[in-house]
Amino acid sequence: MASPVPHPIPYQGSKRRLARAILSYIPKHGFQRLIEPFAGSAAVTLAAAEQELFTEYLLGDALIPLAQIWSEIKRDPSSLADQYQLLWGRERTQSINAYYQIRDEFNVGRDPAKLLFLLARCVKNAVRFNPSGDFNQSPDKRRSGTLPATMRKNLMRAHQLLDGRCEVVGGDFFDLIERSRPGDFVYLDPPYQGTSEGRDRRYISGVSRKRVMECLDLLNARDVPFILSYDGSCGGTSYGEALPNEMASQILLDVGRSSQATLNGEQHATVESLYLSPLLAQHDQALTRELRDFEPQTLLRREVTSEVWASRSFFP
Repeated sequence: MASPVPHPIPYQGSKRRLARAILSYIPKHGFQRLIEPFAGSAAVTLAAAEQELFTEYLLGDALIPLAQIWSEIKRDPSSLADQYQLLWGRERTQSINAYYQIRDEFNVGRDPAKLLFLLARCVKNAVRFNPSGDFNQSPDKRRSGTLPATMRKNLMRAHQLLDGRCEVVGGDFFDLIERSRPGDFVYLDPPYQGTSEGRDRRYISGVSRKRVMECLDLLNARDVPFILSYDGSCGGTSYGEALPNEMASQILLDVGRSSQATLNGEQHATVESLYLSPLLAQHDQALTRELRDFEPQTLLRREVTSEVWASRSFFP
């Protein structure tokens, strides 16, 4: 029996629960490298590596210390686990004030091990930065974060999946898109429209809808297929404007009940938009018919499409 997919970096918005559904849209044959320019928890890359869907992986993130975490997972996961254990123990012995001290230290030195600790320990595992670019999320007082033994296990397993097969780059996502070539497949999970601008800006750098569209135009021009996770809805509230149909085909994935709504005493379903590149959607007539038969507000169930793609090669 295969080992479970590791989850070394707790991250709000992680596609860990959706990774299997997302990967079911990728034909099992025909691609060499997966590019994930918005790494975050790299849930899709790790799930793809566990399934051995690609021989190479290219990870990137605009948050440089986060990209450095992935570099350390590749290079020396044991040392990273040791540093995490020391930070975790420091807070357990020195009270919650140690969290704020570690946060201040991270904002000065941008140490990747300290970021890993903060992500595992902060409220909702939600990365938040102030306008000056400093991490400002508070500690979660209801729990103590990922146990050091569990973190070590996840770091070592992620290393085993990516060792010798993964390149990590810190910087703007478009730099990775420029490196795309035939034989690549791109998975994009940018900050959503509602979280990139205004008062609810959450990330170290937002990504405008215009730049996302420029990225998709480039990939389409190069005939590099992609899957994009972008926006969605919760209850009666929609987040972001849908992308043009000629640029990508939209599918809605049922994520389940919103955890935030549940905390507020409400029961709202969360739906995430998934966009398939035209090259991917048009490859199989059965899939094309399936997409055409579903209205934008209808949830697409994964079982049918999983069977459609199960044993097909992308290239004839």
